[in-house]
Amino acid sequence: MEQIVETSFFNRDLSWLKFNERILMEAERNTVPLLERIKFLSIFSSNLDEFYRVRMPVLLALEKLSNKDDNDIRMDDNLLNTANQLISEQQQRYGKVLQSDLIPLLKENKINLIYGKPFPPEIQKNITRYFLSQVMAFLQPVYINANSNFFPSNNELYFLITLKKKEDAEVVILNIPSNQLARFYKVETADETFIVFLDDIVRFHLDRVFPESEVTGCYSFKITRDAEIDLKDEYSGSLSEQLEKQLLKRDAGLATRFLHQPGIPDNVFELLKKLFNLKKANRIEGGQYHNLKDFMGFPVNSPKLSNQNWPKLCNTDLIDGSLTEAIYKKDIIVHTPYQSYDSVLRFFNEAAIDAEVKEIYVTLYRVASDSKIVNALISAAKNGKKVTVLVELKARFDEANNIKWAKKMKEAGIDIIYSVTALKVHAKVALVKRQTGNRMRYSGLFATGNFNESTAAFYTDHILMTANKEMLREVELLFIFLAKRVKPTSLNLIKFNHLLVAQFNLQEVFLHLIEREIEHAKQGKPSGITIKMNNLEEKVLINKLYEASSAGVKIEMIVRSICRLIPGVPGMSENIKVTRIVDRYLEHGRVFIFHNLGKNDVYLGSADWMNRNIYRRIEVCFPIYNEQIKQEMIAIIEIQKQDNVQAVCIDENMNNIPVKKSEPLIESQHDIYELLKNK
Repeated sequence: MEQIVETSFFNRDLSWLKFNERILMEAERNTVPLLERIKFLSIFSSNLDEFYRVRMPVLLALEKLSNKDDNDIRMDDNLLNTANQLISEQQQRYGKVLQSDLIPLLKENKINLIYGKPFPPEIQKNITRYFLSQVMAFLQPVYINANSNFFPSNNELYFLITLKKKEDAEVVILNIPSNQLARFYKVETADETFIVFLDDIVRFHLDRVFPESEVTGCYSFKITRDAEIDLKDEYSGSLSEQLEKQLLKRDAGLATRFLHQPGIPDNVFELLKKLFNLKKANRIEGGQYHNLKDFMGFPVNSPKLSNQNWPKLCNTDLIDGSLTEAIYKKDIIVHTPYQSYDSVLRFFNEAAIDAEVKEIYVTLYRVASDSKIVNALISAAKNGKKVTVLVELKARFDEANNIKWAKKMKEAGIDIIYSVTALKVHAKVALVKRQTGNRMRYSGLFATGNFNESTAAFYTDHILMTANKEMLREVELLFIFLAKRVKPTSLNLIKFNHLLVAQFNLQEVFLHLIEREIEHAKQGKPSGITIKMNNLEEKVLINKLYEASSAGVKIEMIVRSICRLIPGVPGMSENIKVTRIVDRYLEHGRVFIFHNLGKNDVYLGSADWMNRNIYRRIEVCFPIYNEQIKQEMIAIIEIQKQDNVQAVCIDENMNNIPVKKSEPLIESQHDIYELLKNK
């Protein structure tokens, strides 16, 4: 095949913004229940905040590059402008759907969201009582001048207030204490429910905060800064101590956005620009409310305005007897959140108290804030078992929580492994070694998502429970390697025959599996590839898919977020179809199906095809050998491929094109639930 030119890839960041547009589309759809539409607004806002914290610093840096012809970095000479234009258009749509659609619909349902208007007289006394008894204690006004050393916290909410006291003008920064108090306050009356912003409660009582001054201006703002943490690859000290120091610096990172309510006087802005190092930040005039990700905590619970609850499915065959013994008999798979996560918790709980269990190994990437799994591991260690846990301290935005749990586990006697600083461990694997007489038996878990009971409630993932000795022995070898805290080299590679492990054989095996389908197509034999993942970026693998498409291999892809592959281009990708599914649950599982002349080789795993997953992480993908589970996985993916309600196609211009609806209507998450319920 001819060499693929660099322009044969969508831009990574614009693709991500198009994914966030797909989230916004759910908020705009009138067939989605009202409170769910508000949640999608929250998700959109949260995603955009992360974009400014993580990706915008990269775009700002690339804008300064002198090499204007590097298309791998820049889609065109106006990438930053294009991204800002997309964001601006999406935020206008956001404001329209909130103010023109959702707030009136709330009002129709006797829920009055006070948005940019005065408090009705009938709730003012209630709000003042709340302010005086609760809110006032958390207010911390800071008077600003050219010599001030105050620095606003990253992404938190503030008021910029201008005061006049006698003849003197003053500038004050006042915090909006949304980290200490709920963002919304609810007042019930006989006729309706009023929801008010904490911001407005503070604004309404500024005369009580500054009784000696005249408030001449009040403008909400927040500053978003670079969230990346700079770790030295060869750092010899404690990784957790280094991370804790770096976390303290996150609030002082490069400012990427100064988002503010219109009207700030120019001379006051120049003062802030100097004091808060805003020279390189995008100055964006927005509304008076920021951090609308807080809509996730909207204080209304109404079944008629929410999604119908789907009760978690339980495998009743596993209730009696030992789960471990059931795993010894045959492989078991759990599909969250459709199926209960209890069996995963039970796996760790049984291991913690089983007298025959001698050793437990597990990788933890994002730990639940009150993790039952970690508590089980602590119990296991206190029960005399050897417990080894790889804790990935560098999981972005979860660093502090992971550090906290790592310390607790270490105090309990658990052996803690930290990954080498330049290499994240993103694999989701667990191993239990159980000795019966002279015989050592293995059982374990392989998952597409984190061992986290909180996210398991709304992430679609797959957890395989198996006693396959060969696969689990390879997990044991991987833990032995990780404990050495070295980067993989040609001198210490492990031979993996079953697992696909990034840094060892993962990319090589996937290329081989695609090549095999290419050879079958060239020979006129049946061929096909189906892949589901969160993100698709890595160009070597994308090029191989282009090659397969040109050879006649039909390729169907379900890619939730970033997709750099351009589908449907004649002579390059005309045999590739890419869809994106957004629904009540976050699609998170990674699934790889290769036709193999009808044998259907199926792999699940933790690895997206991103540069970071392929080149800078330890990932594990695993084969499905149990025929019944294999067919179940294929059936689930087939339902998703046929979705004509929640799916959109990504076209050659990166647009989200709704799939043409036809009978029967297939809403994949609902239909997968029904499939598993009837199993």
